[in-house]
Amino acid sequence: MTTSALLVTLLAALVHAGWNQLLAGSADPQARVGVAMLVGTLATMPLAAVGFRWDAAAWPYVAFSVAFELAYVVLLTAAYRVAPMTTVYPIARGSAPVLVLAAAALLGEATGWWPAVGALTVVLGVLLVRGPSPDRATTRGVLMALGVGACIAGYTLVDAHGVDHASVVAYLVVVLGITAVAQVGLTAREHGLGPLVRAAFAREEWWRTVLAGLGFFLAYGLVLVALRTAPAGLVAAVRETSVVIAVLLLAATGQEPLRARSLAGACLVAAGVALVVA
Repeated sequence: MTTSALLVTLLAALVHAGWNQLLAGSADPQARVGVAMLVGTLATMPLAAVGFRWDAAAWPYVAFSVAFELAYVVLLTAAYRVAPMTTVYPIARGSAPVLVLAAAALLGEATGWWPAVGALTVVLGVLLVRGPSPDRATTRGVLMALGVGACIAGYTLVDAHGVDHASVVAYLVVVLGITAVAQVGLTAREHGLGPLVRAAFAREEWWRTVLAGLGFFLAYGLVLVALRTAPAGLVAAVRETSVVIAVLLLAATGQEPLRARSLAGACLVAAGVALVVA
């Protein structure tokens, strides 16, 4: 993995942790995510004209990517209803790079032994930072979280090839734009479109919606850029440092204490990233 790909992926992890905190701090994050994605779509569309490239071969990848993205949102929402975020998030994010590496190996993508060991070390560090809480977690929630991880692995592998047939921003706008429209449609069936939009842009909430939407697009746009030059398995591994970054941000803002376990996990993640890029 090149230094530039590493830095881009780490920046993506930082932005991802940031927009998740913005959304999680809102009154109804699950109902707001689709509207936030639409904001990101509208803001990013003009940039898609710069260096625009689109081959017809991109459409099958778009279809599969949207399917994985929607399944990701649905499963994540369901998982949060039966298990706490401290269980769901690390299992979902931590399992994704392992699944990506396994699938990439089956598809014949060479990663090498040390990067593979590094990716597994990142996963262990992530789980240590935000490990499962046996007294609160449920088997159903854990299984759903693993399903979320499978969705992350799915769209990461699909998009790694999809961006070969389109410019990064154009591909990003089409995939996440379609996903956003579908997500808003699904959410509007439960909440109603009018109340959904009013809640998203309420006086005390609108800035969260706007920044989360922009962050959503920036974070995954950076991942797509990294996928142009680095293997999907290694990008997925480094990307999961977002879990550690989120914990450090929570500690820095006084929302959660920094525990010894979290520091140990952060060290493991750092060591794993070093192995990935060695």
